[in-house]
Amino acid sequence: MSITAEKKAELIKDNATAANDTGSPEVQIAILTTRIRNLTEHMKEHKKDLGSRRGLLKMVSQRRKLLDYVRNIEEKRYQDIIKKNKIRR
Repeated sequence: MSITAEKKAELIKDNATAANDTGSPEVQIAILTTRIRNLTEHMKEHKKDLGSRRGLLKMVSQRRKLLDYVRNIEEKRYQDIIKKNKIRR
């Protein structure tokens, strides 16, 4: 359900806005999106796993807050993130 260190490093490299960037909204959203997709696949198989369901809902909520923050700062940046991560709005 979690992502590997190599996958996380790759996501950081692909979405970083600066050289040592690990905390920008773009990076956080990309990591959350990958974790959400993995957990969604898990939930399809294990429908009664309520603990994982709660974690999934928390991650979706956190990603939504980050996306709202970016949209309020700069609309173009928001649209680029949505397209790059293939997120439905």
